[in-house]
Amino acid sequence: MSRRVLVIEDNHDIAALVKLNLADCAARVDTVYSGNMGLAYARQSSYDLIVLDLMLPGLDGLEVCRELRKRSIYIPILMLTAKSSELDRVLGLELGADDYLTKPFSVRELVARVKALFRRMDAMAGPPAAPPAVIQQGSLRIDCEKHVTTVAGKPVALTAREFELLVHFARHPGRVYRREQLLNQVWGAGYEGYEHTVNSHINRLRAKIEANPAQPEYILTVWGVGYKFADSG
Repeated sequence: MSRRVLVIEDNHDIAALVKLNLADCAARVDTVYSGNMGLAYARQSSYDLIVLDLMLPGLDGLEVCRELRKRSIYIPILMLTAKSSELDRVLGLELGADDYLTKPFSVRELVARVKALFRRMDAMAGPPAAPPAVIQQGSLRIDCEKHVTTVAGKPVALTAREFELLVHFARHPGRVYRREQLLNQVWGAGYEGYEHTVNSHINRLRAKIEANPAQPEYILTVWGVGYKFADSG
């Protein structure tokens, strides 16, 4: 299956390198070199993935990410950054990036991350093997096949990672997960993330699905341990 990928990277050599190696993923790649142009391309065409540099002329990568996440159409975003601080990585994830790579990165790791994002999107697009297609608890309804979440009948816009995390919780009500377990089971074994990433995603989920995020009824904190999804009973 041919994939369409948009690379937004102001370094022409890096953009060319990414384009060349994504051929291994059977991808057709467009490259642009500024945030403004990247946002214009993303709005005008349909892409399966956006590889987005953090430091760009014009609009920077964080602003591009913020604008893209205002759209109803979801596109996975892999963020590239020359900055190595945890704050920069967390900012990108909190704005809706699905994954990140810190420069300099290995081409092999880039291709592996891209393929993992494609597999994740394919898995969410197809019907689940055994678990129920629809999960309902209270006013919260999760349609796993259609990748649609509603609260009291109103649609809730979730990123792929937020949706994946919510489904993981909802399929195991009452089970308590430590943050490192969630990183391994939702983000993937070997993911070099931080436990703060889990906290950030859960805070965003609560803000979107809970009537009162300060007193959640679905995703509950188990103090000193981690989080769990409320028992249906």
